[in-house]
Amino acid sequence: MTTTKDLSKHPCFNRESAGSCGRVHLPVAPKCNIMCNFCNRKYDCVSESRPGVTSAVLTPEQAVLYMEKVLEKEPRITVAGIAGPGDPMANPEAIETIRLLKEKFPQMLFCLSTNGLALPARAAELAELGVSHVTVTVNAVDPKIGARIYAWARDGKVIHRGENAARLLLERQMEGIKILKQKGVIVKSNTIVIPGVNDRNVLEVSKKLSELGVDIQNIMPLFPVAETPFAEVPAPTAEMIKDLRASAGEMLPQMSHCKRCRADAVGLLCNDRSGELAPLLSECSHTVPGADLSTRPYVAVATREGMLVNMHLGEAHRFQIWKQEGIGFSYVEDRYAPDPGAGPKRWEELAKVLSDCRAVLVAAYGETPRKVLTAAGVLPYECSGFLETALTEVYGAGDLSLLKSRRKGLGKACGCSGGSGEGCG
Repeated sequence: MTTTKDLSKHPCFNRESAGSCGRVHLPVAPKCNIMCNFCNRKYDCVSESRPGVTSAVLTPEQAVLYMEKVLEKEPRITVAGIAGPGDPMANPEAIETIRLLKEKFPQMLFCLSTNGLALPARAAELAELGVSHVTVTVNAVDPKIGARIYAWARDGKVIHRGENAARLLLERQMEGIKILKQKGVIVKSNTIVIPGVNDRNVLEVSKKLSELGVDIQNIMPLFPVAETPFAEVPAPTAEMIKDLRASAGEMLPQMSHCKRCRADAVGLLCNDRSGELAPLLSECSHTVPGADLSTRPYVAVATREGMLVNMHLGEAHRFQIWKQEGIGFSYVEDRYAPDPGAGPKRWEELAKVLSDCRAVLVAAYGETPRKVLTAAGVLPYECSGFLETALTEVYGAGDLSLLKSRRKGLGKACGCSGGSGEGCG
């Protein structure tokens, strides 16, 4: 049975619905495949609203649980979106989240924001999954200008820099948008105005987007952020933005009600509740859906020295098992990993070995073991650093999901500098 959706109920794409329809951003995508010179995701405090920041990172299964709880608090939510904190297309978890949400909430509108680098390879799949709205950030259509905006772009295992990076990104953005429009997906494009860098190129961007059939453009001002190459670049004046929107509006519709939302934004655009619901987000980030934690007292750790979390899941031939004891932790035993030659069944065997563990802490892991272990109730977490710190957080004295964030350069040390430029989406 096909569910008919009212596509006008997306508050970001349709201003008329902004006061009655809400959105929730599900932070399931910590990794990014480009480095924008205006982006700094390492600060997060609940009073700031800017792309790329979140108070926790969720697994796809945790995102579904969080969605259920959010709808209890705010039934006016009509849109489930993925906007980071990195780029959704650089994170397989984003696609998996949409699949799970579609099964549970078929009436919901699904959207995501992306820089577009990996979009062509997944655009058709997004349309098939029922993603109705996609935002692609396009800041330049001249590679020379783009080279000043982006430090690098990573395509697979290859790092591109300078004009090569900007040219590749632009090609992928154009190709991805074409595929989305062929598939009937509504497309918005964000364009950040950076004075002295791309301000004279913005209307060329608008012209190209119009030719591609983009439905709406969001011309937005750079908000300089500390510790970025554009920290000292002056923000564009309100008059500059107004004039650019007026001129660009002759080519395609313009958005003027953007709130520069966080990667964990929730609620109406005029009444964001991400700060209020941050404890709920944190609670879900600690939850193993369907698992009774009372029967899982232990945590497994992939470590070489015993003091640090520093091994890839696939490299670990044994795991240290730890448990909470009073206000500290005690070592229990070592457990050996299954034979690597067992193929995919290796992860099923590992899930059995760690069946009384609520989590396994590793330096990195792949998508297949993540799915298998999570389905068995053993949450894998990417993190690095001292073992005691990680254990303190996994047992609830902190937020374990932020360990992954710190490893990616998204630490929680609060140094809120206000807004920032648009994140990777």
